[in-house]
Amino acid sequence: MRSLDEFEKKIGYRFKNRNLLITALTHSSYANESRGGDQSYERLEFLGDSILGFVTAEYLCKAFPDIPEGKLTKKRAALVCEKSLCGFTRSFGAGELLRLSHGEQHSGGRERPSILADVFESITAAIYLDSGSLEEAKRFVLHYIEPAAQSAGERPFKDHKTMLQEIIQQNPGERLEYVLTGEHGPDHDKHFTVEVHLNSNVIGKGGGRSKKEAEQQAAREALELMGY
Repeated sequence: MRSLDEFEKKIGYRFKNRNLLITALTHSSYANESRGGDQSYERLEFLGDSILGFVTAEYLCKAFPDIPEGKLTKKRAALVCEKSLCGFTRSFGAGELLRLSHGEQHSGGRERPSILADVFESITAAIYLDSGSLEEAKRFVLHYIEPAAQSAGERPFKDHKTMLQEIIQQNPGERLEYVLTGEHGPDHDKHFTVEVHLNSNVIGKGGGRSKKEAEQQAAREALELMGY
């Protein structure tokens, strides 16, 4: 396992408060199992998701001034989807340093795409909080986003949520909402169930090992119901 010093060199940022980095690498299964009061990365992930969305949207608007909004939306979706974020995280080897419960480790948590995608967001937030500057977080994100931006969204991209959103947007006034209806199992083997509502009517249901996966499955079922 690499040291945190080596990891910081890999991501190009040295933390003043090393505890922020440690928290960014701590899964909820470890925090729940630990008696030391360790915090999981979930709050950092929440913040990082917003930072990532803003930085990516701002970059795309500046880098592609002639592309219409619909194509920018597809590019952003392709850049910040679970598959892309997981790939970015694998490139700097965060999986080796993740703090996981024994059960999560044995079930393949170090390579689980949903966890690795979450960690990209948590590290983004940790850099932002440690530096006190959006610029450092932006530099980290753009190091991975920029090289992928040109081709992102150009190839067929099977993002069911994006497809469903684009279809619904053709009818102004329609309201689409994803509702978490179930969360079952131990921390190392969670299963989530989600419904997608159109104007309060259930049009699809889905399940998965993460909320994002469950939402994608619910959107897929809705698309099938609508004949897509």
